[in-house]
Amino acid sequence: MQFGIFTVSDVTTDPTTGTTPDDTTRVKDILTIAEHADQAGLDVFATGEHHNPPFVASSPTTMLGYLAGRTKDITLSTSTTLVTTNDPVRIAEEYAMLQVISDGRMDLMMGRGNTGPVYPWFGQDIRQGVNLAIENYALIRQLWENDVVNWQGKFRTPLQGFTSTPRPLDGVAPFVWHGSIRTPEIAEQAAYYGDGFFHNNIFWPIQHTEQMVGLYRQRFEHYGHGTADQAIVGLGGQFFARKNSQDAWDEFRPYFDNAPVYGHGPSMEDFTAQTPLTVGSPQQVIDRYATMKDHVGHYQRQMFLIDHAGLPLKTVLEQIDILAEDIVPELRKINEADRPAHVPSDPPSHADRVAAALAAGTAGSDHVAAEDEWTGASV
Repeated sequence: MQFGIFTVSDVTTDPTTGTTPDDTTRVKDILTIAEHADQAGLDVFATGEHHNPPFVASSPTTMLGYLAGRTKDITLSTSTTLVTTNDPVRIAEEYAMLQVISDGRMDLMMGRGNTGPVYPWFGQDIRQGVNLAIENYALIRQLWENDVVNWQGKFRTPLQGFTSTPRPLDGVAPFVWHGSIRTPEIAEQAAYYGDGFFHNNIFWPIQHTEQMVGLYRQRFEHYGHGTADQAIVGLGGQFFARKNSQDAWDEFRPYFDNAPVYGHGPSMEDFTAQTPLTVGSPQQVIDRYATMKDHVGHYQRQMFLIDHAGLPLKTVLEQIDILAEDIVPELRKINEADRPAHVPSDPPSHADRVAAALAAGTAGSDHVAAEDEWTGASV
């Protein structure tokens, strides 16, 4: 099972010092955090994509391309790539380039984002959000899987004899997650393609997460990609840990109370009771996250948000060390102890996908499947 961290890249005043980093400092700190996660032995680092203050991660591939040259082992990903407001041709090209640069040590998560005004900023209509996600991703798949593409859709100009460059590494497209908090159509889309489904449940009770993952698993099996328990699932999460539980509560409370998203809202006590946010000792974090598989089944990737709300860089690096040294080893043991042999432990790596494509005779070749009656998409 993979464990990692993701950033939403917020620029937030530290409520304990009144210090606010500038954009440059925050970007540099995120790069340091990612490199430290690699050195600590975590499996994944992911960055969001935002185009508005107080967030600075507007160019994920620039950041991840730099990190590909600075890290050794960690998988580089997104959380999310805006499939609705980016040109699908640019997504296909930029992430194929990242795949080549990183020697396949990457994947990405498609999502619609959580900022409504981003649609008109990039010339799109938010009322077409789901339709944009379906059509744009169908085109991205064609661009990755076919050397020459003739295409016409509703939301961008047609393509005639177009070849996206560079071609995917070893003729195999990157692995894709579809991230959604509340939209069944996105779970359906992930299931149709046999892609991964990521539920970033940091603001939601586990019952809602259970329903969304359950739908994805059911439809994954329906489309013939394997049994429901073989579907590739990822979850979001949050924690703040210190050796002593009360120390963790006392230290994190001012950051929680002033966080840009949930600050000045529910109390930390209510929020930790109703969402996966866990504040306390490493053992309390372990105990909480060991129960996730009881609700969603055995899953493959667990990501944590730990660098938000104005937390200073030193504290974030300490949290990474606690995660890597005290929490992940125990959670890995717990999650693998009773995992059935036929259920994947990890998402498919690039090597896994190359081997599967070679076995199927599809590596580097054009192939087209029939259009799906529900999504209107074709592989």
